Amino acid sequence: MKSIKKSRVEYKKGTLNENDLYDHPVKMFKKWLENALTKVSEPNAFILSTVNQDNAPSSRVLLLRDINDAGFVFFTNYLSQKGRDISENPKVCMNFFWPELEQQIRITGHIEKVSETISDDYFQSRPYESRIGAWSSPQSECIDNRQLLENKVSYFTKKYSQQVPRPPHWGGYVVMPNKIEFWQGRANRLHDRILYSKDNEGSWLINRLAP
Repeated sequence: MKSIKKSRVEYKKGTLNENDLYDHPVKMFKKWLENALTKVSEPNAFILSTVNQDNAPSSRVLLLRDINDAGFVFFTNYLSQKGRDISENPKVCMNFFWPELEQQIRITGHIEKVSETISDDYFQSRPYESRIGAWSSPQSECIDNRQLLENKVSYFTKKYSQQVPRPPHWGGYVVMPNKIEFWQGRANRLHDRILYSKDNEGSWLINRLAP
């Protein structure tokens, strides 16, 4: 195996200055995302970190599907490990990393389910096969073999050959942020880090962090 001790990339693609900032972090996020949409292969992919009642952390990659007035929206199986963690501890962290742009965004906040109407609308916009998959997969549960999963797919394909209703255990969450950090890689590891923090009055404070 090749040694990773000296594996190193110098970040020189951009800077993040106070003059570049918006007063609200969601506006800033949308600005960065709009740029990433044309330059990053999956700009809406992010890592969601949760913590269960035993204070054990868990992380996984998901896809952001919307940004609304409340926050950042994604969809998943409510009975999955992440869903169980969220029901026990609604404090989460999202992390976007775009190596093509040498940028990272970290979002921490409180999470809750979106309305059933929002979940229904999004579910019906998904490809047919994905809707069948939502019924077929007992996400995060142990299964004896792959064939059991394929059998469930066949069963629900026959059962819902036309319309596929949204499973009651599947839907959306919204992360309502209280901190958002924007990170721009810089040379010699002297990165730019700008942190937006919401105060007790609901206003956003902006600070530069040491790299």
